[in-house]
Amino acid sequence: MMYVDDDKEVCIMVKRQIIKIDEDKCNGCGQCVPACKEGALQIIGGKAKLVSEIYCDGLGACLGECPTGALTIEERDADEFDEAAVEGHLEKTKAEGKHSDKLPCGCPGTMTKTLKSEGKDKVKAENKASSEKQVSELNQWPIQLMLIPVGAPYLKHADLVLLADCTAVAYANLHHDFIRGRVIAMACPKLDDTNFYVQKLAEMMKVNDFRSIEVVMMEVPCCGGFLQIAKDAAELAGSDMKIRDTVVSLEGEIITKVTS
Repeated sequence: MMYVDDDKEVCIMVKRQIIKIDEDKCNGCGQCVPACKEGALQIIGGKAKLVSEIYCDGLGACLGECPTGALTIEERDADEFDEAAVEGHLEKTKAEGKHSDKLPCGCPGTMTKTLKSEGKDKVKAENKASSEKQVSELNQWPIQLMLIPVGAPYLKHADLVLLADCTAVAYANLHHDFIRGRVIAMACPKLDDTNFYVQKLAEMMKVNDFRSIEVVMMEVPCCGGFLQIAKDAAELAGSDMKIRDTVVSLEGEIITKVTS
């Protein structure tokens, strides 16, 4: 609600429920942005931000989409929710989106980028000159985490590698470096049901007594959700297993390799 004072619109403050964002927990994945139908959230500077208090209805539809628990609802003095302002905001955002290069969901990982090929041409030429044919190291089927049965025989006492989908095309030596001698489960922490994956992985950990677990993901912020899924599953399963994580750059290079 607004009132006019000397030709200026002024918002009325009321005590109500409104979104609260813990920036220390936020990894900038952007999953909360499309979940907010009022358009109250955006990714700014790599973190989720409340665009305006008048756009937030305080119902918390975005809470379940956050993989790190950075979003909560608090009760405090805030500008009153303005449904008319929301409609105008959404119309403006929709119009701007048709003619701009703004990120589709606010996530930095969706930004359009052309990757440089410097140095790659030489390597490609050397590989072409070699007569050695590469052989698949895949040891099981299916490979999608959504489809793998919890009690699949190949999971028992296996070395499990959780692969973010994009790593399969970004990292050239994936088969040799990560698949050989191990079992893989592929998924997308941004597009898939992360809560389901936490539950399923926890059951897999309980049933199969994995020898090791490694998460291989891309450098984009949303991919960090995969590591969080693995950690949450381990906690749910009561496992104290150390989870290794490897980050692959957009150019297909290993950036970091850490044991969490």
